[in-house]
Amino acid sequence: MYFHLKKSGLPLLLLLVTFEWAQAKKTSLFNGKDLTGWKIYGTEKWYADHKQLICESGPDKKYGYLATEKYYQDFDLFCDFIQETNGNSGIFFRSTIVGTKISGWQCEVAPPGHDSGGIYESYGRGWLVKIPDEKENILKFGKWNTMRVRVVGDHVQTWLNGKPMTDFHDAKIGQGKGSIALQIHDGGGIRIRWKNLKIKEL
Repeated sequence: MYFHLKKSGLPLLLLLVTFEWAQAKKTSLFNGKDLTGWKIYGTEKWYADHKQLICESGPDKKYGYLATEKYYQDFDLFCDFIQETNGNSGIFFRSTIVGTKISGWQCEVAPPGHDSGGIYESYGRGWLVKIPDEKENILKFGKWNTMRVRVVGDHVQTWLNGKPMTDFHDAKIGQGKGSIALQIHDGGGIRIRWKNLKIKEL
């Protein structure tokens, strides 16, 4: 195999990395029935319904999180979501949570015009990458959307409905460790459905 790769004229390391990524299998983060493998933080509502994961604001109208019990370091994450109300959510990675205070980085899931696919650092530096105005029409509010988040070392990339949204390196992210977490923002009135939550560990 090595001789064949060398004869191709392409860098051997690049081909090996590409081959390894192709062989990695997607695994489901959500079993479609219950919240096995996840932990709820806060008093907001998280539940399974018709093979979908539902998050919605509770009577306290506070921040809430649903986090994987397992930590994920380098990964390629895929999920579909539909925003049924005009509220803010997000996909956190390499995150840790105490109470309802989260440390980590968020791929934004928000109403139109509010940087879905951008990266925000909670209780830290705030926005690391916002979305340019010309990409704000990629989100389909009230319809199913697909978000992809790829994190390898200090390199973060996101795609929304197949369109690249962010691509950058950050030393602090490179040092982070933690879980995948979905967010309900405070303020109340939020309801989002998620499905096809799958991950490739790299």
